[in-house]
Amino acid sequence: MSNLWDLSGIQPQNKIVLEGETIPALFWNGVKARGPNVWMRQKEFGIWRSWSWTQTGDAVREIAHGLMAIGFEPRETASILSNTTIEWVLCDLAVLSAGGVSNGIYPTDAAEQVQYLCADSGTTVLFVENDEQLDKALEVRDQLPKLRKIVVEDMDGLRELNDPQVISLAQLRELGRAHLQQHPGMLEARVAACQPDELAILVYTSGTTGRPKGAMHSHKGLVYTVRGYNTLIARSEQDECMCFLPLCHIAERMGGEYFSLYTGAKLNFVENPETVPENVREIAPTVFTAVPRVWEKFYSGVMITLKEAGKIQQAAYGWAIGVGQQVADLVMAGKPVPGGLRLQFQVARTLVLNNVRKLIGIHKARFLVTGAAPISPELVRWYLALGVPMLEVWGMTETCGASTGIPAERIKPGSIGPAASYNEVKLDPVTSEILVRGPNVFMGYLNLPEKTAETIDADGWLHTGDVGVVDEEGFFRITDRMKDIIITAGGKNITPSELENELKFSPYVTDAVVIGDKKPYLTVIIMIDQENVEKYAQDNDVPFSNYASLTRAPEVQALIQTEIDRVNKKFARVEQIKKFFLLDTQLSAEDEELTPTMKLKRKLVQTKYEPQINAMYS
Repeated sequence: MSNLWDLSGIQPQNKIVLEGETIPALFWNGVKARGPNVWMRQKEFGIWRSWSWTQTGDAVREIAHGLMAIGFEPRETASILSNTTIEWVLCDLAVLSAGGVSNGIYPTDAAEQVQYLCADSGTTVLFVENDEQLDKALEVRDQLPKLRKIVVEDMDGLRELNDPQVISLAQLRELGRAHLQQHPGMLEARVAACQPDELAILVYTSGTTGRPKGAMHSHKGLVYTVRGYNTLIARSEQDECMCFLPLCHIAERMGGEYFSLYTGAKLNFVENPETVPENVREIAPTVFTAVPRVWEKFYSGVMITLKEAGKIQQAAYGWAIGVGQQVADLVMAGKPVPGGLRLQFQVARTLVLNNVRKLIGIHKARFLVTGAAPISPELVRWYLALGVPMLEVWGMTETCGASTGIPAERIKPGSIGPAASYNEVKLDPVTSEILVRGPNVFMGYLNLPEKTAETIDADGWLHTGDVGVVDEEGFFRITDRMKDIIITAGGKNITPSELENELKFSPYVTDAVVIGDKKPYLTVIIMIDQENVEKYAQDNDVPFSNYASLTRAPEVQALIQTEIDRVNKKFARVEQIKKFFLLDTQLSAEDEELTPTMKLKRKLVQTKYEPQINAMYS
């Protein structure tokens, strides 16, 4: 297999790359060791601007001193309400360096949610990205007695603003420079006083059920886990990574910001979420971590492009991907790839598959990492057939990110891999719930001791809420969420996520929620992929005037029925979907039906669309 893929640099690294037992200690040791080297890049006005470690350190120092100048004390909380930008990282590291607690807020959150998160976390300083986010803060500040200052990163459109509680990030840095001259050793003293056992960051769960809960992570837990990541999938200073997922989510905070801080891998920030496909082709990351929604979107794009290609191109792709899939199937089965097939695969890569990878922007990637939600095994197989190993990791906010991971040498689609070396993972003998124990497990939920006690038992095992199985090789597989298992009226136990993953493999389906608990048969609520379904409608002269009319068009209904029929063939009769309903409202992260990571909230969807669900059973 090593001749098929470049596995150099994936091998686990057990040695300590960077000294330090707190995040600020790690960061400042990184600045000292890597000074002139480039750490981050961000596209501004069409030009990529580089930030060296030294430049990053200068900015963090000024912001941290600015915080101290406005009275920010150790163990106080500052929150960041912003998209994923370099400024997010600068503010985060400044807060931690000043001895504070850093909390992220999704930029898609409404003002009411911002108020709740700031009040619950005791936020005293709030960083906001721009005028849009500032409006939310101003709307609720009267309900936040602890909030002293609001700091705005981008002052476009706010030049005339005169509000004593609001200052720009540039002004804060100016205050910091003056404060640094008056108190030259104060930041170093704060960093030195920061203790490993102290609370470092809050990461609020996305709140699929009830209010978000603030998961508390200590410096010790963060440093331990980030070192552990290097034993799971190693990175180095030569790596190019993309930073585009929300930094307030544990995946990008740990796997992006802190892991790159530790290893020195370069972080490239996309312009905005809409430019990800364009930016990934420019960046050509060597390591690419994303959620299944992104991998599904790339696959859909290739399939749509292929439909427009000529007959010769389609035939060439069909042959090449067929060869790739033969190789992928042998690799997944743990069997050797014969020499003749290896040669065919090299030809297929040279003539066709390399171009497909360039179309996506993964032509330099040594491997791809997927996590945060289940992914279709067929999708993993497709990327493997292109010649890029896709490694699934599993974890949650409470485990500080990845707890298990697929090793590059033993890819098993549908599995989340064995336990990572830095924690223990086992199944509850009675319920088969996946349990995790280790120093990476969080400190508990802020202000919710009873919820913490429900989640972490007396022996230190975290109850994850995921149900699973484990095979003879120690590879775990999630069968479902404990709360999501469907028991039909006929008494059959159904795992909805398996059906949902198969449906999401379709280029025309963005998300799906299977219904059927205590019902005579299964139905499904589907959110279509607007871009691909619109293109299908245009190519086939299907009339529509808006999103709602698109979902109601008989031809679109027939298209989705075809996709459901394809999935049904893979399941027993009792597990097949009998009816479906297409959401006729175009949803975004601002809508209550979606989590900030763009997943449909099962319980809320079932409640909100109860009349439509009942109609499918009438």
